[in-house]
Amino acid sequence: MVKFICSAVALVALSVSARHVGANVLVPPGGATATKRLTVDTINQNLFKMEYAVRGKVVIKADQISTDLKDEEKAKKYPFEKILYTNIGNPHSVGQKSLTWSRQVLALTNLPESGGVDHPDVLKLFPEDAVERAREMKAALGGMGSGAYSHSQGVLGFREDIAEFIKNRDGGVECDPKNLFLTNGASSGISMILTALIANEKCGAMIPIPQYPIYSASIDLLGGKQVGYYLDEQSGWDMNMKELERSIKQANADGIDVVCFVLINPGNPTGQVLSKKAVQDICKFCVKHNLVLLADEVYQENVYDEKAEFVSCKKAAADLGMIEDNSIELVSFHSTSKGLYGECGLRGGYMELCCIDPLVQDQIYKMASAGLCSNLPGQIMTSLMVRGPEPGSASFKSHEEEKKAIYDSLTRRAKIVGEGLDAIPGFSCQKAQGSMYVFPSIKMPPGAIKAAAKEGTTPDLIYALSLLEETGICVVPASGFKQKDGRSGFRTTFLPPQEDMEKAVKQIADHYKKFCEENK
Repeated sequence: MVKFICSAVALVALSVSARHVGANVLVPPGGATATKRLTVDTINQNLFKMEYAVRGKVVIKADQISTDLKDEEKAKKYPFEKILYTNIGNPHSVGQKSLTWSRQVLALTNLPESGGVDHPDVLKLFPEDAVERAREMKAALGGMGSGAYSHSQGVLGFREDIAEFIKNRDGGVECDPKNLFLTNGASSGISMILTALIANEKCGAMIPIPQYPIYSASIDLLGGKQVGYYLDEQSGWDMNMKELERSIKQANADGIDVVCFVLINPGNPTGQVLSKKAVQDICKFCVKHNLVLLADEVYQENVYDEKAEFVSCKKAAADLGMIEDNSIELVSFHSTSKGLYGECGLRGGYMELCCIDPLVQDQIYKMASAGLCSNLPGQIMTSLMVRGPEPGSASFKSHEEEKKAIYDSLTRRAKIVGEGLDAIPGFSCQKAQGSMYVFPSIKMPPGAIKAAAKEGTTPDLIYALSLLEETGICVVPASGFKQKDGRSGFRTTFLPPQEDMEKAVKQIADHYKKFCEENK
């Protein structure tokens, strides 16, 4: 798919200014022939292997339809008025509002002093605690404002806020700001660490199946090997230690040097929340096999099941004595994009390096330095995420009420969508204990399976495109996240408004019945 898109884009670009006369040979406006250096043959071939289903074929089609719906004539051919984007965890794009206090502080920090914190009427527009926090942040920025580069690991004052948050979250386990890197969302941190880990084509990374495509895409781009381990769907997508041992044994037999283990908890796309024992078992597995543990913990605030509790990998490792004896190598990631903030566009996040060789950490710092620093608005929002208004301050009560309203609504929607899809004959959907997604399994009719084989694609891609074209609901085929052979399904968020999600569940049920009848 990526190859097709790249080829199409390249050909369109070439046709604008030149006439194509042969393989990569052009006749430019002046008439002389020239050969392009960058072509589909000379480009990094790992880029062709790389796929990112969350913004793949179904989403491209959805965007095209969305454009058509704005045209009065073209809109007539569709039986719906809008696209319901449930393909990606992008809360603000589907109606979630920014938290007031954090945006007030961000605005004041970005504004020049004369138009913000020092304006004579500032307290008529902003609460006192927002003004004071903005003053503190401006001081942490060294008086240079948010338009200047920061330290390559991020502003020290902001890293100190994160260190205190981690210490409090993990029951007193110490966190050194020197081991923290502020990043452009969690994604850039993940990319940096995988770049350091994948040293050659024999290096492999253990990733869950199903998994979030940033891992498979990044590993492919770096030329490494994906080493999949299957989550147990029938046990609520739980971890199976025998499966982990099977996976690494097979990888070693295949000559793969497995260097790291990726854990996504709470799960994406699967929505499970692992028990403390499960997280500790993973820590033991990584120490046993000398693997760096990459802990993707961006959904740590998104736990909806009253019986479940988020336990960080750092806390689990510390309770086992692995931090004290320096036996584990751990990198954990967090982001402003998820949780209750949903600030995807601000690209805020951090990673913590725990028990990593100091000489290696120096090289990771060098990599961060090459990018100068992560964006400052994202750094500011990360600090605000981990340290909100002080209890008893002017904004504390309203801030907590806003967060609770978002959390309660997500909890309701998780139940509505999970139970609603599971009730559809032919569907099986595990409960969403956390995160922002459900990942139902669907029994595909024979006609869809045959059509997929003929077209060289997957049945769930055919299904997802049909669902989109007939209802306007945009989901991601499960095949884009990897799954067991013979399984089909999709990932959907439950982020759009509750009324929209209730309607969507009914539409999915009606469409599936029709889809099965048409593809017997």
